[in-house]
Amino acid sequence: MPIDPDVAIGAELGAVDFSWTESDVLLYHLAIGATDLSYTLETAGLQVLPSFGVVAPTFHASDPPPLDLPGCDINLAQVVHGSQSITVAGPLPTSGSATVRTRISEIWDKGKAAVIWQEGTATSPSGEHLWTTRSSIFVKGEGGWGGDRGSSEPVVLPEREPDTDTTYDVAPTQALLYRLCGDRNPLHADPDFAKAAGFPAPILHGLCSYGIVLRTLTDTLLGGDATRVRGFGVKFAGVVFPGETIQIRGWREDGRVVASASVAGGERDGAPVLGDVVLTC
Repeated sequence: MPIDPDVAIGAELGAVDFSWTESDVLLYHLAIGATDLSYTLETAGLQVLPSFGVVAPTFHASDPPPLDLPGCDINLAQVVHGSQSITVAGPLPTSGSATVRTRISEIWDKGKAAVIWQEGTATSPSGEHLWTTRSSIFVKGEGGWGGDRGSSEPVVLPEREPDTDTTYDVAPTQALLYRLCGDRNPLHADPDFAKAAGFPAPILHGLCSYGIVLRTLTDTLLGGDATRVRGFGVKFAGVVFPGETIQIRGWREDGRVVASASVAGGERDGAPVLGDVVLTC
């Protein structure tokens, strides 16, 4: 069968050495709409949003990432990014080098689809733990072998008024800028490719929405202090088109912020963007 869990689960995907500079951090911040000087000026106490750690290993890539996973014979047309999280050991350096080691940690059988989980750990050249990422991809048409269905607890949002309720206007050119952060998938730039994939126009990168929401919650609920963020996780619930507006609503809880993100205004008003949003601090 296309997915062999006995081969895939626990498979090591190798180690990747990478490095980043202040210029990479500045470009990333601009690509997710972070314009405060603490994000964009190296002489103003430059800080790094933890979401940068998700893209840092592939920041300089110019080709779409291959789906060369042991025991998984799948293609890009079957795949949707399901969820993403990062947990950091401390503030991310504004420049540096690291090694990330990734493995397939779990595979869930959802009947008509499979969910493949990957976990990556980044360490400094001296062996210091920097961050851990977890991500899942939803592979259509590849379930049904009788495997573990997995478990997930949805994040319940409080019934009270949110502690922040704000909007972010996605620039018409935002996906063209964000693709310079290591994701050149033509789905986000080529109108003909997007139409062939079933969309009326190119869509914004899910990880761009991920960064936008983290930055917004950090600015509105953490005083703009990215060093307070210990982790950030989301489920990708829908798409955003450049030119649309994202509404971000967040609630403070003990040691964390829970939030939602949806499209605001227009014909798609209320359409979900991110769900199960949790920021730990």
